[in-house]
Amino acid sequence: MGKIRELFSDTLVYGISSVVARFINYLLVPFYTKFFDPSAYGIIGLIYGAIIFLNVLFTFGMESSYLRYGADREKARNIFKTIQLTLLSGASILVFFSWVMMPLLAPLVGLDSALPGSAGDSTDIRAVQQFSGESLFYMMLAILWFDALCMVPFAELRLVRHSYTYAFIRLFNVLVNVSLNIYLVAVAGWGIEAVLFSNMIASGLTVFVLMWFTSHMYRGQWDSAILRRALWFGLPYIPAGLSHAVNEVLSRFAVNNMPQETVSRLYGIHYTADDITGIFNACYKLSVFMLLAVQMFRMAWTPFFMRQSGSDDARKTFAEVFTWFNLAAAVIFITVGLFVEQIVRVHVPILDGTLIDQRYWSGLYIVPWLLMAYWFQGWFLNFMAGIFIEEKMWMLSAITMIGALVTVTGNILFVPLFGMLGAAWVTLSCFFSMAVMMYFLTQSVYYVPYRMYSNGLIVLFSGLIVAMGNGFGNDFFEPLFAKLVLFVLSLFVLTMIGISEYYRRYRIDTK
Repeated sequence: MGKIRELFSDTLVYGISSVVARFINYLLVPFYTKFFDPSAYGIIGLIYGAIIFLNVLFTFGMESSYLRYGADREKARNIFKTIQLTLLSGASILVFFSWVMMPLLAPLVGLDSALPGSAGDSTDIRAVQQFSGESLFYMMLAILWFDALCMVPFAELRLVRHSYTYAFIRLFNVLVNVSLNIYLVAVAGWGIEAVLFSNMIASGLTVFVLMWFTSHMYRGQWDSAILRRALWFGLPYIPAGLSHAVNEVLSRFAVNNMPQETVSRLYGIHYTADDITGIFNACYKLSVFMLLAVQMFRMAWTPFFMRQSGSDDARKTFAEVFTWFNLAAAVIFITVGLFVEQIVRVHVPILDGTLIDQRYWSGLYIVPWLLMAYWFQGWFLNFMAGIFIEEKMWMLSAITMIGALVTVTGNILFVPLFGMLGAAWVTLSCFFSMAVMMYFLTQSVYYVPYRMYSNGLIVLFSGLIVAMGNGFGNDFFEPLFAKLVLFVLSLFVLTMIGISEYYRRYRIDTK
């Protein structure tokens, strides 16, 4: 259990920083839903969807290359400097070409028209005029450029297990971003331009802080051989990353492109596609609870399985990790899935409103589907260890491209019929299919004795609990009482499974 405790310790440190950072950042969601109407919030979602997509091109797989080869500490400085200079050059070239292609790219994220302002006519008109759609596009490029330069220094901190330094810098970034957002929107009266401007300043400051903490790594030497090896390993991540970005963000654009007839049929004549995109984006944010768990796990998981890959019991350890991951994910899924309606009603005194403004509650029914989708993304990350260790990165590319095909096809077929719900179903189908494919392919090159039957039952049990709590269970009891009974029952069952898992491993260790 010592190795599991090591992973848990790193996950906890990264997790606390991520949870606190995300929680602080998540405070912007009730803030945005209070000050921006759904159509304005929808455009914010589209812009950040574009950032997720373009970030893949700006980093072109170099984070994974550094985590793979930077573990050789004798050559780490040369690897660091070579990859960092490559990122600086590549990101600068992409900024130039994006600037040239701006007339084509800007309309795709809604930056070709007048900016929507804040709710309640509180927007300072001069501030909006000062920041045109062109200026917002430049700020988006600046965010991408700064974030590309942060990637390798953050990877270095993870690799050498400077988790507290990593956590401090992440929190610093979020605090700057959130503080500027609150001041610019609530005090200065800016509109959605405050979102990008705040992010740009926070990212720029983070670059300089990271340079301070990793300054000794810049003393290395440029090495063309290292660059070739890093590119050979990292470039397959580009199609994989682009496909992953498609899986993450395409649904927002599909919902935003619904014709008005579809919107009126599904939601009423008083809504537009921009409104529904904003509602979808806000409810999508509620899946952050599962996303946080997956991100916490991912930050510690990749360095962990690379360190453990040479040990004799690595495969058994990976199987154990998978079971513990599913138990933790089940608790999150059941808690949020059962009580999402109560969660959004939490009163936020500072805003004198609820966690999510009531204008956005009509999309809450998609949250359990999205929570389950991110749960299966966690499966995908668990299974990825084998192909990472064996350097079979083409498998990752193939799987994510198939996942992207599922996403594209599903959004074309189901969003026009079912709207937000169709987009949520497609997201779940995508991550489930990717997890299944990753499992079978990785088992063919690096067998791990996962107990798929028992872990599959954990998922089915959790889904049944949430379905009962939000469905026919309400016919027999008061809704909240029924949910509380189911919640206690599920915690008991999951605790028993965890205890049996612990003693099973204890018996193996003492033999």
